[in-house]
Amino acid sequence: MALARSLWRNRQLIVQMTRREVAGRYKGSVLGLAWSFFNPVFMLVVYTFVFSEIFKSRWGGVGGDESKTQFAVILFVGMIVMSLFTEVLNRAPGLIISNVNYVKKVVFPIEILPVIAMGAALFHSLISLGVLLAAFALFNGYLHWTVIFAPLVVLPLVILTLGFGWMLASLGVFLRDVGQTIAIITTVLMFLTPIFYPITAVPERFRPFIMANPLTFIIEQAREVLIWGHLPNWMGLGIYTLVATVIAWAGYAWFQKTRKGFADVL
Repeated sequence: MALARSLWRNRQLIVQMTRREVAGRYKGSVLGLAWSFFNPVFMLVVYTFVFSEIFKSRWGGVGGDESKTQFAVILFVGMIVMSLFTEVLNRAPGLIISNVNYVKKVVFPIEILPVIAMGAALFHSLISLGVLLAAFALFNGYLHWTVIFAPLVVLPLVILTLGFGWMLASLGVFLRDVGQTIAIITTVLMFLTPIFYPITAVPERFRPFIMANPLTFIIEQAREVLIWGHLPNWMGLGIYTLVATVIAWAGYAWFQKTRKGFADVL
């Protein structure tokens, strides 16, 4: 309840600071916010060229009618989800350290800093999703109606990521090595997530470890609604959301318990 009240009470501040966060990233550049559009376009073009023209890659289990660009689009879905998760986690350990002035201001709700980071990450993911849908429609001539379920598929991951964000933001104050460690973990996680390969390509003895990855289920469900036109696994999403909510609550509770020592350490 305290978490919900804090987010509701500071909703306008969160929106304003998220806008400033997004605008500040491109401040001084000639194209400005247009870079948020050109970046995913460039990456999708690179993926399409490399995997369809050089590697001649195909996604197993799709069938013989798979187009040359299908692999790049499937891969791009995984990269969007992965980027949302890693962007917040990589930034979380330095959120408090880089905003020392806010810590010393008692009236400022520093617990919203991970939420602001999440807001900026969601903005870039939304732009990338728009590029993905445009490319899919261009390549195939249609869009599946199930794309309307994409926000519901991503929501559990957002909740889970916020929980980790609060934990890491707190730990980053007391243990400065957390930032370097998380960068390594997220890099390793990218290759242990079915982004560049289907889950069916993983040997049976290793498959349980890949499925234990919190990104695997969300990426698979995102592909179901965006690429294959199938309904999501509602039971799985429900269980995932329940677990994610518990982790978010624990992360927020940890943050609130440890924030009293931030000023002393900083």
